[in-house]
Amino acid sequence: MTLSDEEAKTLSAVLSDGEFQELPDFQRGKVRDSYDLPDGRRIMIATDRQSAFDHVLACVPYKGHVLTQIARFWFDQTADICPNHIISYPDPNVVVGRRLDMLPIEMVVRDYLTGSTETAIWTIYANGMRKPYGHELPEGMVKNQKLPQTLITPTTKGSAGEHDYPITAAEILEQKILTSQQWDDVSTKSLAVFERGREIAAKNGLILVDTKFEFGIDEKGEIILADEILTPDSSRYWIADTYEARIKRGDEPESLDKEFLRLWISARCDPYNEPIPEIPGEVLLEFSEKYIQLFETVTGNTFERPDNTIAVRARIHAALKQEFPQYFK
Repeated sequence: MTLSDEEAKTLSAVLSDGEFQELPDFQRGKVRDSYDLPDGRRIMIATDRQSAFDHVLACVPYKGHVLTQIARFWFDQTADICPNHIISYPDPNVVVGRRLDMLPIEMVVRDYLTGSTETAIWTIYANGMRKPYGHELPEGMVKNQKLPQTLITPTTKGSAGEHDYPITAAEILEQKILTSQQWDDVSTKSLAVFERGREIAAKNGLILVDTKFEFGIDEKGEIILADEILTPDSSRYWIADTYEARIKRGDEPESLDKEFLRLWISARCDPYNEPIPEIPGEVLLEFSEKYIQLFETVTGNTFERPDNTIAVRARIHAALKQEFPQYFK
């Protein structure tokens, strides 16, 4: 497929790198580049890098912008349930937050039996296990079916290029990864934030399928919600109106999230044992539109595409220089 000049320009105007030499203590993640400042603040720059199956594969136009603004919406909507790390937003791709002692567990909350990764509850169920993550499930369930109840299925945290691994609540306590009080606290907060997200998503015609939360501890020992929440990178969203009909036909639900790309890849290779093919530009553009559609559906706001004549990196540099003049001399 031949891209138009405008499409080619959009694909080239991506942020692949958020490293700025002026700032101290640079750290690179799969999607976000970050800096820890001496005063306890942490700068996180959401790039347009796209990861899947533990690999960074390509850059998706506007992705970092969309992720940051969706997370901003949800942090605002759930601040009464759990305090979060946000201090300010100097740029649409940038968050300044409090530096926390991060808990070594990702809290995954699920309402549906689905997924395509090795840690996905459907993958585990399809392989014959009927007690994934310590939760007893009945025989005869099918992919994308609603679970009997909302489940927490925690995983360990894998660094860039490494796997996350399933773990049960009992194992977390036995291995003293979290104290009993910490586990109870993060479990309660995770379920409450998920419920808020599910309610708001439903009002806008979406099914919040599952999500991942990360928590840290501040200097007072308080549990703080961090990283990103309820974004299409950390969550699955399905279109509610088409869900039942597609399930009856045996089709995958219509999604507005990262699963679109996972399924595209899985249809072409075994992503854990074979090379992942190059993702065509038209697929990346379609993926970008799904993220934008999710932003607009969830928030009720129109996504304003930034001016592509101004490089994203240059715009972020200017914003950081204004916010942190002591480092940009």
